[in-house]
Amino acid sequence: MDERDKAILNIIQSDFPLVSRPYAAMGERLKLTEAEVLARVRALKERGVIRRIGGNFQSKELGWISTLCAASVPEDRLDAFVSEVNSRPGVTHNYLREHKYNVWFTFIGPDWESVTETLADIRKKTGTDILNLPAEKLFKIKVDFQMKD
Repeated sequence: MDERDKAILNIIQSDFPLVSRPYAAMGERLKLTEAEVLARVRALKERGVIRRIGGNFQSKELGWISTLCAASVPEDRLDAFVSEVNSRPGVTHNYLREHKYNVWFTFIGPDWESVTETLADIRKKTGTDILNLPAEKLFKIKVDFQMKD
């Protein structure tokens, strides 16, 4: 990555322009055209540097429910399980861990019934039990990966 790619990543993480043409606004700041910024973002996405671009919302402030989930998934069913979990729009994070419970994900839904129904559906489709671990206290940690000074 060159310095412009790093600058784009810094903006995307913490200062994404909330305007009708955000990539044009980013381009103005970086002395690039909108097309150049878009091409660089696409290239970073194709290389796997960027996995997702989207907003983060405080689900509780919106009246939604959030929970942490864990599953112990056999290696031979891991791809199918992860694919099923990731197909759900309420999944915000999904991690593999070296542990008995090797898949951890967070899930949000409009209400507790919706959350439990979705988790039950994932269990039914994958044959895998899921630990549902709702937070008793919420801690928010902002993580930015500074790419350049």
